[in-house]
Amino acid sequence: MELVRATEAAAIRAVPFIGRGDKNAADGAAVDAMRTFLSTVAFDGVIVIGEGEKDEAPMLFNGEHVGNGRGPSADIAVDPIDGTSLTAAGRQNALSVIAVADRGTMYDPIDAFYMDKLVAGPEAIGVISLDQSIGDNIRELARAKGKDVGEIVVAVLDRPRHAELIEEIRSAGAGTRLMRDGDVAGGINAARWESRIDICAGAGGTPEGVITACAIKALGGFMEGRLSPQSDEEHRKVVAAGHDLDRVLGLDDLVASDNTYFVATGVTDGQLLDGVRRKGPLIRTESLVLRSKTGTARRVIAEHRAEKWLEPGSSRG
Repeated sequence: MELVRATEAAAIRAVPFIGRGDKNAADGAAVDAMRTFLSTVAFDGVIVIGEGEKDEAPMLFNGEHVGNGRGPSADIAVDPIDGTSLTAAGRQNALSVIAVADRGTMYDPIDAFYMDKLVAGPEAIGVISLDQSIGDNIRELARAKGKDVGEIVVAVLDRPRHAELIEEIRSAGAGTRLMRDGDVAGGINAARWESRIDICAGAGGTPEGVITACAIKALGGFMEGRLSPQSDEEHRKVVAAGHDLDRVLGLDDLVASDNTYFVATGVTDGQLLDGVRRKGPLIRTESLVLRSKTGTARRVIAEHRAEKWLEPGSSRG
């Protein structure tokens, strides 16, 4: 519940910036709120996946220690808003996210901002792979799930780099669900049995990939990743950092621990979670809590007294 309070705070603080066109302001408010709450959590956390170099963040940066220093040692991955552009535009599927694993078990994507990802539910284990074409993966998964190929839906970020991938998916006879941003939610939905999405594929953020892996561990799903630099400069840095661009990273490579936590609170409405809503004197949030050790998924509906959040300088609820 301490982790949930941190994502709730970040989501609530981002609300005034929804649809205002300033993604940096939204992210800054969420970062500040999340950092405040994480400082009270009873653990010794080191941020492996943070705002980092890409965002030039003054806090929640890679290597920063969070928590009160008492309790278990842990690797931390944070994304105060997964979908800052979605938030700024007032679009759906923005989340506030934290993932936690045992110390030293999270993959550290030094200088690697992008990776190809393939995410699906338990039926995909031993059936699909990044080493196969997307068409073969679609056909093999359809067979494993007892579906027609035409029933398979693949979530893909709507980017120019995915034009060929999208065409291959449709040529195979499957449908696409194009996402503007937020492939953490896309990956989780691909692994949930009640979701309409069967696969999440394509190149997205490497940090988001590690965060997603913590959730997929709890859901018992399938995930692979392979680093995919999107510029000559990133390629140079990734090679210099010692990464193997041909290596397919399995779920245990992305997060070796079997004791992971994943917490997300909806910022704006989406398929995975409802966004923050004001209901008279109350602010309502919906969160998802996943734990791999127990295989549990919990939804947390919270009502916060709005007056506690509207007071000048207040950041607690």
